[in-house]
Amino acid sequence: MTIRFKKIGLWGCLGEKSVAEPALEIVSQLCKLGLEVVIPMQPNIPEGFGDADCLPPDQLASEVDLIVAVGGDGTMLHAARGAAVHGVPLLGINRGRLGFLTDVSPALMTETIKTVLSGDYVAEDRLMLEAKISSANNLHGPMLALNDVVLKSAYTGHMQDFRTSVNGEYVNTHGGDGLIIATPTGSTAYALSCGGPIIQPDVDALVIAPIAPHTLSDRPLVVRSSSQIEVLIEPRPEFQDSAEVACDGEILGKMSHNEKLTIQLAKETVQLIHPREQSYYELLRSKLNWGQTNRTQALDSDPND
Repeated sequence: MTIRFKKIGLWGCLGEKSVAEPALEIVSQLCKLGLEVVIPMQPNIPEGFGDADCLPPDQLASEVDLIVAVGGDGTMLHAARGAAVHGVPLLGINRGRLGFLTDVSPALMTETIKTVLSGDYVAEDRLMLEAKISSANNLHGPMLALNDVVLKSAYTGHMQDFRTSVNGEYVNTHGGDGLIIATPTGSTAYALSCGGPIIQPDVDALVIAPIAPHTLSDRPLVVRSSSQIEVLIEPRPEFQDSAEVACDGEILGKMSHNEKLTIQLAKETVQLIHPREQSYYELLRSKLNWGQTNRTQALDSDPND
């Protein structure tokens, strides 16, 4: 077998049993093929990873030809940032819950890795966002996000006003708990729970979704992926205005009314690898339980269970 990838990075929380078990199988498989395996330095790594080299997490992506992430979608999101910066393909083994990104089951991982190593796979480039918080004297970021950039009020139970512009044109002042700006990849994540649409990954679009809007007519908005989105916080006299910004769950920083959040398409993309037979619509049906009614589930269940 001709192997395309020679040095493989293994990404995940290796101290967790649910991740360590399949990860050890992968290390064994790759080492038998004579490939180099690199894992990130982290505490509580169990025995059995001795055949793999260790590198600081922020260096791993720069040293490998392929990253295999074992865990949930959060693991993939964490790995995606380094993979995008260094142009390294990313394959996900699902040990989480939904697994929209980590779409290979542990039962199929050995065969899938074998076919991927031989070059038999489907690769797709996913859009990423770049976010920064700026003022006259300060700058936080930029930071990359594969799923979404989330701006939320720093005060639980207090509504704030978020003034949004697209390409310099005023759109709306959203009163509520915050805003989500999501890529097509992130349209099935937090934005979906806020009533946002599902966008096919290869569509050049972004979603702006209000979080718990005070006005029911304040609905999610789809804009071109080339759009530059700017958000300001309108000051409120009754309490100090402050909001927190996170990129794929990682904190970018806090902002106040004298600062501006700018979100635009990043120059980097991340290449996700999938089995050739994978279907996006089949994935949606499976993860979102489309077509499965309560009646169907009742008919399929065993009354003696």
